[in-house]
Amino acid sequence: MKLRFAALTDIGKVRPENEDRFLCNEKLGLFGVADGIGGLPGGAEAAACTVDFITAGIKEGVANLTTLTQAANEAVLELGQRLNPAFGIGSTLTYGLFNDGRLALAHVGDSRCYAVKKGRILQLTEDHSLENEARHLRAMGQNVRVSESNRNTLTRCIGQPGLPKVDVQEYPLTPGDRYFFATDGMTRMIPEPALAEILLRDGTPDELLRTIIALALERGGYDNATGVLVFVDEVP
Repeated sequence: MKLRFAALTDIGKVRPENEDRFLCNEKLGLFGVADGIGGLPGGAEAAACTVDFITAGIKEGVANLTTLTQAANEAVLELGQRLNPAFGIGSTLTYGLFNDGRLALAHVGDSRCYAVKKGRILQLTEDHSLENEARHLRAMGQNVRVSESNRNTLTRCIGQPGLPKVDVQEYPLTPGDRYFFATDGMTRMIPEPALAEILLRDGTPDELLRTIIALALERGGYDNATGVLVFVDEVP
């Protein structure tokens, strides 16, 4: 399998620290992003612990992404008990394992993965937010309202007490596919149509990723902005 890829992160224009981290390991076929939860001390440490734990697990040959992700949750929870015992620490995590012509995707939080296939962009993950939780409850007939100030509050993260439910999916890869992993410092700044227009352009992964980050900064740069872009050129 032949992949081209790029990974970039920017602190943005407002935050005093970059609490984002990324996964980009060609040898392992491992790519993704983690976003330390802002407003809590230890966000950067939570994201770093998350990506380090996932990388180590894949190196050791762990195949079950649910088990691995939940073990990462326990590691971050333990670290939080030392760094911030009153409130803990947390991170999002969205990552993919590219192997044998398939993508195994695991997701907790509100970072995202998009696929670009045959000229169309598809959001493969759903944000684990109060807004989406309320939408699901309303679909079942419950009368649930969410305030504007709370609608983006996370309902799942790495580092939470108990084991988080992990969204795990698998997709066949085809030549020409593009996969974009991004923290919300990008996705909240750039509407999907504008994002799709850039991801569909000719150019290298690095060129397109730099264009996306520049646009996020141009539109305010209110959060750290991190992305990983993978082009699938050949599939066995």
